[in-house]
Amino acid sequence: MNREKLGSRLGFILLSAGCAIGIGNVWKFPYVVGENGGGFFVIIYLIFLAILGIPVLTMEFSIGRAAQKSPVKMYRELEPKGSVWHIHGKVAMIGAYMLMMFYTTVAGWMVRYFVSTASGKLSGLDSAGVAENFTSMLSNAPVMVLYLAIVIVAAVLVCSIGLQNGLERVTKVMMLALLAIMVILAINSFFMEGGKAGLAFYLKPNFEEVKNVGIGSIVVNAMNQAFFTLSLGIGAMAIFGSYIGKERALLSESINVAILDTVVAISSGLIIFPACFAYGVDVDSGPSLIFITLPNIFNNIPLGRLWGSLFFVFMSFAALSTVLAVFEEIIACTVDLFGWGRKKACLINGILLFVLSLPCCLGFNILSGIQPMGEGSSIMDLEDFIVSNLILPLGSLVIILFCTSKKGWGWDNYLSEANEGKGLKMQKFMKGYMTYVLPVMVIVLFVIGIVRTFAK
Repeated sequence: MNREKLGSRLGFILLSAGCAIGIGNVWKFPYVVGENGGGFFVIIYLIFLAILGIPVLTMEFSIGRAAQKSPVKMYRELEPKGSVWHIHGKVAMIGAYMLMMFYTTVAGWMVRYFVSTASGKLSGLDSAGVAENFTSMLSNAPVMVLYLAIVIVAAVLVCSIGLQNGLERVTKVMMLALLAIMVILAINSFFMEGGKAGLAFYLKPNFEEVKNVGIGSIVVNAMNQAFFTLSLGIGAMAIFGSYIGKERALLSESINVAILDTVVAISSGLIIFPACFAYGVDVDSGPSLIFITLPNIFNNIPLGRLWGSLFFVFMSFAALSTVLAVFEEIIACTVDLFGWGRKKACLINGILLFVLSLPCCLGFNILSGIQPMGEGSSIMDLEDFIVSNLILPLGSLVIILFCTSKKGWGWDNYLSEANEGKGLKMQKFMKGYMTYVLPVMVIVLFVIGIVRTFAK
């Protein structure tokens, strides 16, 4: 059976960026910047994106393109006989299921908020009313399950149409719409009275603030954000690598994906910070920024319902682009494992994911008594911890070692695959850095993630 291919380079870049651009960019990036002293954090983040995120992304793309298989089969194509690298393929597949088990719920929140904002349900509410709306949404099990189902049905429908006509076409439209909406929202924020102070906080390094937070803490947080923003270590990027030809060198493509991902992350701050400063809102108010703070702001500005609706379309597209990309990885894995057709794989996985996602979805209401990580935690916190703190960093470590170790695929094979085609090339002199420094950075992130979780 011939492997399906993407129809265009733009499709590949937008799909890969769509997988990377998730709620972490739009929701987490602004508040992490807010907590870490603004502009200085952004500079450190960009440095780590270049020295940590992009090299690992070229590796994941290279393995996928060389093997022309999904994660469950790609290592078997490339590993030396008798080695056990392929175990990571199964772990990556499990990781994709686990990510979807909580990500579909959050994507459902975004769609729900778009509906609430567009229908005027949030209009005229005071701050207490907006906060109450979020709490009542979480506690309403039927509504939560309905929006979870909508997200999964959308993924099944889009992916079952096919790679080019379904996934590629829909993601292109969503991503281009997302970028356009972002520009419109950012321009609107620029012209808010008092918004300039927000831009200054966001873009100008403030060394007083850096002293308060502590430079070590800022560096670790920036490294963390740069690593996790690209969705590495779970095999989704390898899938898109397997769907492209050899016309382009993979460093160029990785840089394009990282730039697009970063543009969205930074633009979300351009939208949010001027609005926060214009309305005197605390910029490090954490995740509630999206669901409580911003709807309050939209209620107080001219055409707020329009801007609010546009913002939550933007958020929904950011979430759905990741859902579609990870669902495609699951489909590709099950097609490779069981030889099913695409439609059958979509249908069976859609039903399976709906059932698997219910604990997270109900963890805020019916199952709220289950607090697996201590008081006040939810089932989502546990699933997020397993994916973000275990599967992603350890998966990335396996990918780095596989590409640099003689007992794996090896540096020379990786280099020749990454450099095939036109564009920027990986250089031989990078071998020492990628063999010894990159793994240490990822191990440090892994250890810090574990320590932080259990030191709370």
